[in-house]
Amino acid sequence: MTEQRIIDAITQGMFTIMATAAPPLVVGLVVGLIVSIFQTVTSIQEQTLAFVPKILAVLASIVIFGPFMLQTLTAFFRSIVTNLPNYVVPM
Repeated sequence: MTEQRIIDAITQGMFTIMATAAPPLVVGLVVGLIVSIFQTVTSIQEQTLAFVPKILAVLASIVIFGPFMLQTLTAFFRSIVTNLPNYVVPM
C-alpha cells in the first residue's frame, strides 16, 4: 500500500464529509442570519427565537437533502469496501 492511496482515501473521505454536512449547515447559517437581522431590526432579544427556527430549518433540510446525503455516504462506503484489499498490507 502506498502513501498516495492513503492520501486519496482520506481526501475522498474529507470531501464526502463536507458534501454531506454542507446542506444543513448552510441552511442553519442562512436562517440564523435572517433571524439575527430580524432581532436587530425589531429589538427583540428572545433566546428561543434564535434557536427554534434554526432547528426547524435544519430538520427540514435533512428531510429534503436526506436522499442526497445517504447516496453520497453509501457511495463512499462502497468505494472503501471495494478497495479494502488495496488498503490491507499483506504480511
